Amino acid sequence: MKIWLQADADLRSSIVKGVRRREAAIDFQTAEEANLTGLDDPTVLAVAAAKGRVLVSHDFRTMPEHFGRFITSETSAGVILISQDMSISQAIEGLILIWWATEAEEWINRISRLPL
Repeated sequence: MKIWLQADADLRSSIVKGVRRREAAIDFQTAEEANLTGLDDPTVLAVAAAKGRVLVSHDFRTMPEHFGRFITSETSAGVILISQDMSISQAIEGLILIWWATEAEEWINRISRLPL
């Protein structure tokens, strides 16, 4: 099964828009669509997990630690971290490549960063 993506509130909206524009088959939900704005990391991880979505975030500072704690008691669909320094086009290409090349099962309880 293909991965479903969930944008964290900190993710640039242009990345979500670009992925959707380039590959309409990718299910990529915005933070606003999932009502994530203003929620703390553990809650965001729980919402994404409950919906079976891989969370995509720019939060290298706190998300890895919260993810590590989360997977000790819950199952996550996964997390992809994208550096703020990465160009929007590179981020879009990386997410599309991940969508094409991997399956949802490969992301369970996995955290990774772009570029891979």
